[in-house]
Amino acid sequence: MNGGTGKRVTRVKAVPAALRGADTRRAAGREWLRVAARPGRSVASAALALAAALALVLLPAPGAAADGKPAVTLSKEQAGQGGEITVTGSGWRPKALLMLLMCGQSSPGRGVIGGTNSCANADGRAVTTDAKGRFSKRLPVAEPPKPCPCVVHVATVTGEPAAVDAPFKVAGHPVTPLPSQAGAARLSVLAAARLEGDDGILVWFGAPATRKLVVTVGNLGSAPVKDPVFQVGTSHGVFAPTWEEQQWKGTIPPGQKARVEVTVQLTSGAHGDYLVSMKYGEKVLVAQPWGVGRPWGVTLFWILLCLVVPAAVFRIGMSVVDRVRPRGGAAGAGRHRTVRLLPKTTAKLPKAPTAATTATALPWFTPDSAPSENHPTTKGHS
Repeated sequence: MNGGTGKRVTRVKAVPAALRGADTRRAAGREWLRVAARPGRSVASAALALAAALALVLLPAPGAAADGKPAVTLSKEQAGQGGEITVTGSGWRPKALLMLLMCGQSSPGRGVIGGTNSCANADGRAVTTDAKGRFSKRLPVAEPPKPCPCVVHVATVTGEPAAVDAPFKVAGHPVTPLPSQAGAARLSVLAAARLEGDDGILVWFGAPATRKLVVTVGNLGSAPVKDPVFQVGTSHGVFAPTWEEQQWKGTIPPGQKARVEVTVQLTSGAHGDYLVSMKYGEKVLVAQPWGVGRPWGVTLFWILLCLVVPAAVFRIGMSVVDRVRPRGGAAGAGRHRTVRLLPKTTAKLPKAPTAATTATALPWFTPDSAPSENHPTTKGHS
């Protein structure tokens, strides 16, 4: 009760300053509801407290992605080299690996002109999002190789590509205007890029993997584009891509589109997750992931080599040992024993009986008992 006017004054408990974030805002809303529900409160004060509670609960967190897209928030907008800032993100894919880079010659509208070659790659950081797609990482402030305007570039390393550029000013670093877009001819990607082609049997044994990058581009300018030269690069992990120029033969009139095919080839034995990029001028048009399988044929070859070579060397060594081993008396101690030859002996055999001896006397009769006409046999006689 106010003593001066006689009116009841409703005192609403203030929300502590330490309450921050979505959960703490919900707690503050419940506190407002509890205050509004106290007995003796007027209808107007209760409605006011209810409206404040709903605003605290439903209001999105600062820097959050209300539409589900990735978002990045910086703890500072300016810092000098050697300092450190905290990069906070939300709305990213859960358990995604991200890279954080300080890049020059960039803007959120045009992206990183020149790719990661414009970034301080040595001072970059990697972070993995949590189950809700959020992260918080400290990033050292370093001067990029290109002049400002600068951004903190956050991009996915694997999986579906996604990137966000947050403007940042590196104190003491030179600032120059961004390069103007070349001419009146502007090429833009109209459809999702894709990689076409398959791996042959030779790729399984370490041959270079080759694909065709197919992109549908359209001329959004007022002048035709004749025989455009694209730069195609491949990168592995957080390393900057190696660019190679490829010219496409043809003309794209203003307001028309064309199907562009460029060849992408990796080095021999390359495997893992790669990122294929294509840019026209200073603008990166496509960043397509490419997963390359391991060449297991090379592994099988080395396993067979480790088995066959020792066996062949062993057999060759044993053959050499058998050839150079001495054949003298000392050979008896070796693996093979030599059979000693006995001195030659002459076998004394009895002489075979001659025909005359056989005719005169049979072996089972004596000369005086042989049957004759005068002495018949007594067999059968008593």
